[in-house]
Amino acid sequence: MPRSFKPIPSAIISDRLRFQGLKFTFLSQELRFPNGAQGERQFILHPGGAVIVPITATGTFVCIRQYRFAIADYLFEFPAGTLEPGEEPFQTVLRELQEETGFTAHRWDDLGHFHLAPGYSDEMLYIFLARDLEALLDPPPGDDDEDLEVIELSAEELTERMATTADFDAKTIACFFRAQQFLAHEKALDGKAGLTQP
Repeated sequence: MPRSFKPIPSAIISDRLRFQGLKFTFLSQELRFPNGAQGERQFILHPGGAVIVPITATGTFVCIRQYRFAIADYLFEFPAGTLEPGEEPFQTVLRELQEETGFTAHRWDDLGHFHLAPGYSDEMLYIFLARDLEALLDPPPGDDDEDLEVIELSAEELTERMATTADFDAKTIACFFRAQQFLAHEKALDGKAGLTQP
């Protein structure tokens, strides 16, 4: 029987707010699942996030080396941010690219979206490729508690380090793969797809 990829929501029998944070909500729900079984699940409601894959004119990828308190260590990541209330993903990437890297981009491509961690969160990540980068003379300030450094890596360096180290988070690995697919397809078509950002 063919599998349906349309959402099949569970029936909510009861729900309970466990915690309301600044950005996330932690819920506990008693559910009746599509297969008829019943059980309690705890999960995080997330407003969604947006990721930028920035590429310079020389073909290097702009990453950030950022401290992540939950693992007490630094990770290499593509710049990203949480969607603010009422904000579209493209607005998020415009802001985050400037704040986290000091660049703006004049060419953008939408690379789609994916669920980040559906086992415990409904977070959706939206991915954008940023090209025709321009360094800002006066970049906007980032968050005071962010500890990050901007680093440029080649595609070969990213591929090698992602295959041999645990220095990258999962979203960066997935977005790099998606960007490589897009660029290979674009090269094959000799296309010039992209949204122009003045």
